[in-house]
Amino acid sequence: MQTIAEARAQAQAGTATALAERHFQLIAEQDGPDGLGIHSFLALSRERALAQAARVDELQAKGQNAGPLAGVPVAIKDVLAMTGAPATAGSKILAGYQPPYDATAVRKLEAAGAVLLGKLNCDEFAMGSSNENSAYGPVRNPRALDRVPGGSSGGSAAAVAAGFAVATLGTDTGGSIRQPAAFCGVVGVLPTYGRVSRFGLIAFASSLDRVGPFTANVSDAATLLTVLAGQDPLDATSADRPVEDFSAALARPVEGLRVGVPEEYFGEGLDPEIRAAIERTLDGLRARGCELVKISLPHTRYAIPTYYVLATAEASSNLSRFDGVRFGLRSSESQTLSAMFRRTREEGFGAEVKRRILLGTYSLSAGYYDAYYRKAQQVRMLVARDFLDAFTRCDVLVAPMTPTPPFKPGEKVDDPMAMYLADIYSVAASLAGICGMSVPCGETKDGLPIGVQVMGPHFGESTMLRAGLAIEQMQEKM
Repeated sequence: MQTIAEARAQAQAGTATALAERHFQLIAEQDGPDGLGIHSFLALSRERALAQAARVDELQAKGQNAGPLAGVPVAIKDVLAMTGAPATAGSKILAGYQPPYDATAVRKLEAAGAVLLGKLNCDEFAMGSSNENSAYGPVRNPRALDRVPGGSSGGSAAAVAAGFAVATLGTDTGGSIRQPAAFCGVVGVLPTYGRVSRFGLIAFASSLDRVGPFTANVSDAATLLTVLAGQDPLDATSADRPVEDFSAALARPVEGLRVGVPEEYFGEGLDPEIRAAIERTLDGLRARGCELVKISLPHTRYAIPTYYVLATAEASSNLSRFDGVRFGLRSSESQTLSAMFRRTREEGFGAEVKRRILLGTYSLSAGYYDAYYRKAQQVRMLVARDFLDAFTRCDVLVAPMTPTPPFKPGEKVDDPMAMYLADIYSVAASLAGICGMSVPCGETKDGLPIGVQVMGPHFGESTMLRAGLAIEQMQEKM
């Protein structure tokens, strides 16, 4: 994996155009069925990328600053709008749709000098934990080709792990950045809700969806987050908070940091090798002068059912716009308007999306709203309050990221509940709106990556990244 500093140095020593061409060649050789068959990309934006690379080369030739990401090859999850490439959200119902505008996150990356290589494969409408739900075929894990890369941002994590891109954008609704980062052995950051604009994101669950980066290391994640963060007048949910220099914050030591260890994350079902890796990580933080604090998040046990009531309810509402009238697929086999609505959605949506729409519609229906949706909102507040209480006693939380190492394709497809439980350690932070990240912390005896989860309070990314860097540095010395 290449870092941002290494990519920038190559773009300056040679040209950004040559660097982009090398990445396109690597993608052509390894991403498709004739190579490793990773299938992380759904579309390449070659024309746009080379035009941007030429601009970077021109600025650098004149001795001008081309931005903190000058010439750095970056790729975008296919749920974010980007001109010059389709935006399918991994679904047949949006096949061929070309957005006429850029998402704010995409625009900010390019303004910082990034070269946008193309769009990345993902679970359909970001619904999944294994990237097996894409209508265009699954993604394979570059670290172990017989394992899933995690989801829904599996293509984003795999592209960084395989070296196809130096950094990528993903989205996280209930763990879809952090879990695939853990499965692929890269760094993935979930910013605080409102920290990064959601404008241009094809919505799954609007109160949960967040845009964040995948990178090779924590320092690069800090750089990307500094570029992406900030209030956006096009997104009413973006927060009016000053943007810190997250890279500069990494220089502060972690000595004296209070690290919370939530007991609920170390119960039954946690793989023994993952438990041992997390315990080694905690011992290492203690050796660096951190204070370990045992805490309890008692409502964590309700996080999975709460999340799946709220997320599916919002999905039911958000996905009602895909009806064959405005954009995307329209069934040609229908003679009436109602039949066209029905057949378009039958043909365009995959099984998992249909399942979640049905669950969400049920929980919002008359007679069930109070029993399910309203109750879930109340429990969500209790989950959030647990974290607020915990952060009065500690600065960050450190816990397992996933209950198991990467699993094999097909292993959980026929058991939706088992698949949903793959997010058991990630959904609580999503419900609470806090920030979180996954940092590599070792491997299993079979060489499969293990990620540790670091969580910070609302807008506590600086402290969270400092803890993540300390963990990363411990691994380098092992």
